[in-house]
Amino acid sequence: MHIALPLKLTQQLLQHAQSTPNQEVCGIISQQYDSVFHCYPIDNVAEQPEKYFLFDEKQHIAAVVTMREQGQSLFAIYHSHPTAAALPSSTDIAMSNDSNAVYLIISLNTKGVLELRGFKIVAEQVQEVTLTLFS
Repeated sequence: MHIALPLKLTQQLLQHAQSTPNQEVCGIISQQYDSVFHCYPIDNVAEQPEKYFLFDEKQHIAAVVTMREQGQSLFAIYHSHPTAAALPSSTDIAMSNDSNAVYLIISLNTKGVLELRGFKIVAEQVQEVTLTLFS
């Protein structure tokens, strides 16, 4: 499986991850029928990592409500790994709850280059998704 991401969206995700390089950041990405992507950053996942996998519950609900009001559907969930590779952790896999979403993981552990990889997590099985960029 492969997906195409707009270059502008990818740059947004990487900038969001770089904004707090010592903390995990995350967000959700929606897709409208015309394939325009919208990104909802969520910044405080690192405050209670044992309680929240990707989202502060209130922020998650607010983002999903906004998406639905605008007729958008969930496309992807993203988060950064400040000190680890761009691979799903056992916690990521155990707590992933949307088999339809693509999970994008950004590694800040590389020197000078941010690594972005995509995965689908279905029934606790990880399938890598090839990412291509378009402008």
